[in-house]
Amino acid sequence: MSKRKKIAADARKEANKSKSFAILRNCPTSPRKMRYVVDMIRGSEVNRALDILKFTNKEAAVRVEKLLKSAIANWQRKNENERLEDNVLIVSEIKVDSGRMMKRLRTAPQGRGYRILKRSNHVTLVVDKQVADEPQSVENQNQTK
Repeated sequence: MSKRKKIAADARKEANKSKSFAILRNCPTSPRKMRYVVDMIRGSEVNRALDILKFTNKEAAVRVEKLLKSAIANWQRKNENERLEDNVLIVSEIKVDSGRMMKRLRTAPQGRGYRILKRSNHVTLVVDKQVADEPQSVENQNQTK
């Protein structure tokens, strides 16, 4: 590993120490189907996201719900002195990457075989406290006076 890559990797590891996240690897659902579910909860508050996932009629929603609960538990373990009820947690980042593909053959007419790709995916979910609203700008403060 070159010096530049090592420095970048170390910086990335340090940044990940402050984040609370959970990773689901090799989930046997196609990434396209998983992204449909993930897009519904991106950026939302965790209690609302859990409600959305609970009442979503997709198979992938069950897996993402379990992953979200795991990320919340990781946040609680990392921040032992803070209560979950006192903080507003949001799904700050969630991404779906393609996983490994199993290649299968399906019988086809005239002795041929068609290739089938059974796709899987990796889901990474990051939970963080909601950032307080920015203070009013100087212009807005002057107008209110």
